[in-house]
Amino acid sequence: MAAVGVLAVILLMVVALWVAQRNIIYITDPATPDLRVIGAGWEAVTLETSDGLALAAWFRAPESGRPVIIVFNGNAGNRGVRAELGRRLAASGFGVLLTDYRGYGGNPGRPTEEGLARDARAAAAFAAERVPPEGLVYFGESLGAAVAVELATKRPPAALILRSPFTSLVAVGQHHFPWVPVGLLLKDRYPSDERMGSIRVPTLVIAGDADATVPFAQSRAIYEAAAEPKRLVVIEGADHNDAALVAGAGMIDEILRFLETLGSGDR
Repeated sequence: MAAVGVLAVILLMVVALWVAQRNIIYITDPATPDLRVIGAGWEAVTLETSDGLALAAWFRAPESGRPVIIVFNGNAGNRGVRAELGRRLAASGFGVLLTDYRGYGGNPGRPTEEGLARDARAAAAFAAERVPPEGLVYFGESLGAAVAVELATKRPPAALILRSPFTSLVAVGQHHFPWVPVGLLLKDRYPSDERMGSIRVPTLVIAGDADATVPFAQSRAIYEAAAEPKRLVVIEGADHNDAALVAGAGMIDEILRFLETLGSGDR
């Protein structure tokens, strides 16, 4: 009888995880950030999705000849949390589009894998109206890296920057919940490892080797799956949300060096 009781408890826990999975994956921040936190030179803009949502975002126009970097966030916070990242990228003349998915940053809707793909396409369409296609760079952090990878398979950018990317949401789930049949339960899967093979653009992968959320081995696997030219930057001792991986000077320097190399034509 004791075994039956334990089994029943496990079953209930699995059911609860299945029901609540999107609340676990997407830690939505409904607060609307104030544009004043990012300073002068930025404008509040609206991104129109293919399913009729109007999403708020912040945009800084590029200097002549510079690309626009579209920032796809991780699964928590909002564009206000990425203000320092945006400022540091814009300081070198790059255009920057700080986005928020549906359900985040005061935006309507509820996040799903399909929904975030629509949001990403809306962001790319907005930026493409301001620079030529060869002037778009996708920057994705964690979950946003998976969003950027999916978008790159449909609308290739000039370059792809992936911070703390995972191979798939299934693999991350199995890492954190080894006793749960994650592969059978997940609705949203983000199989970046399967998608990387079809992407043929310069790629920069940045990861901390002490990441407790996304195992470093998964980020390295994404790097290995990427086509040349590519570069892997390891931030030693950095965990997933450490300042060094949010907008650290070392990370920004590596991003700028990577983008300048692209601009010089040196592959």
